Amino acid sequence: MVLFTLCATFLCTFVLPLSLFLAAVKLWEVYCISGRDPSCEKPLPPGSMGLPFLGETLQLVLQRYKFLKMKVRKYGHIYKTHLFGSPTVRIMGAENVKQILLGEHKLVSVQWPASVRTILGAGCLSSLHDSEHKHRKRVILKAFSREALENYIPVMGEEIRARVRRWLESGSCVLVYPEMKSLMFGIAMRILLGFEPTHANRQTQQQLIEAFEEMIRNLFSLPIDVPFSGLYRGLKARNVIHAKIEENIRKKVAKREPTGQFKDALQLLIEHSEKSDQPLRLQELKESATELLFGGHETTASTATSLVTFLALHPEVVQKVRRELQEQGLLSSDTKENKQITIELLEQLKYTGSVIKETLRLSPPVPGGFRVALKTFVLNGYQIPKGWNVIYSICDTHDVATNFSRKDEFNPDRFMEGCPEKDSCRFSYIPFGGGSRCCVGKEFAKILLKIFTVELVRTCDWELLNGPPTMKTNPTVYPVDNLPTKFTPFPYKI
Repeated sequence: MVLFTLCATFLCTFVLPLSLFLAAVKLWEVYCISGRDPSCEKPLPPGSMGLPFLGETLQLVLQRYKFLKMKVRKYGHIYKTHLFGSPTVRIMGAENVKQILLGEHKLVSVQWPASVRTILGAGCLSSLHDSEHKHRKRVILKAFSREALENYIPVMGEEIRARVRRWLESGSCVLVYPEMKSLMFGIAMRILLGFEPTHANRQTQQQLIEAFEEMIRNLFSLPIDVPFSGLYRGLKARNVIHAKIEENIRKKVAKREPTGQFKDALQLLIEHSEKSDQPLRLQELKESATELLFGGHETTASTATSLVTFLALHPEVVQKVRRELQEQGLLSSDTKENKQITIELLEQLKYTGSVIKETLRLSPPVPGGFRVALKTFVLNGYQIPKGWNVIYSICDTHDVATNFSRKDEFNPDRFMEGCPEKDSCRFSYIPFGGGSRCCVGKEFAKILLKIFTVELVRTCDWELLNGPPTMKTNPTVYPVDNLPTKFTPFPYKI
């Protein structure tokens, strides 16, 4: 009897759970194989689908850099996996990316993971399709026209100068990455949403920054909305952001006319909604405004932090930037003698622009983009089944590009006129994506980063207190130590 009890206990404790697990694994393998389209004779890409139901999402979240590098070494430039609840093909390389980016609406359509769609909402630009996407993009682009950008320049310069002055006056260690997020968030609030820099709005800004931090941390999470889950925390933070934005929308609607010199992006959306046969609902306005704030500060904060890093590590590049500023009348110890910054003047700063381009090549803030296959198609000899997700990698496409010589080096000269690398392959360099879904705010970002570089280089010298940082991605690129830096006044001697 005792022996029977021990055997039964052993079977229930070990054998039965093991058998159930092995059966689940087998069923998972069958499910994954069944995703292949039998009408296409090409094979699925190589790769593995991970654990039953969970796929390889946990490995990606916990070991992102190590996990992705291992996948590339093992499977190459196209491989299959299972992420965020869906079978997925991850791709890189100019030719592969070109087919995806130019295949919008024909081969693929945008589809972010379920957690992203839930948190950001169905009414934001990145989730819209076809005519809705084109129409909304056309409206938002009005906020990034040349005339609008010219009006933004004084606000950008004012905010950046005040922040850099604060760094110099502190006389101590500055954590650059949190400072950049605060700076870029303040600029985005003023320019994109029309918040004036009052004391009350400064308090609102801090509340929104904290809410955005929580939302962004949980943007890519398992699509399980239960208390204390990542999705639950992300939605809770999103609701705080929406409540503050709704207050601003109601004030704008009540005023009817903006009090500033320019119409911000949110004002343009409201005016369009009021005149349209299909006006935007309040929820859609809030989702669009949240997306503008996210895109308008998170990526620029990441790139500005990378600029501080690369320039600190390459003082010879700083010297070349200063020489260019001096030639353009932008470098003088007497600030009254410096020319006023305009779009035309910024366009003359070719080397400074190349510094920003090289920073975006080595450290693109957004790692890639998400699509879904509208039909089964063939990519580089492999079938991509209908309904599967497709992730194109920006950072890996830059890494594997063959047209950049000594591609691990920081060399802004590669983007100067006369260098054969400058225009050698359109899809080897895609920091802003490409095709019909190219980043709507890319000109805004370029101008903001140029003004930041000008103000930083002509005002400061600086030193990275921990040396070159270790970088991480969640969801944009950032230094794990927040980049502690010491800023000192620049003595204006070249």
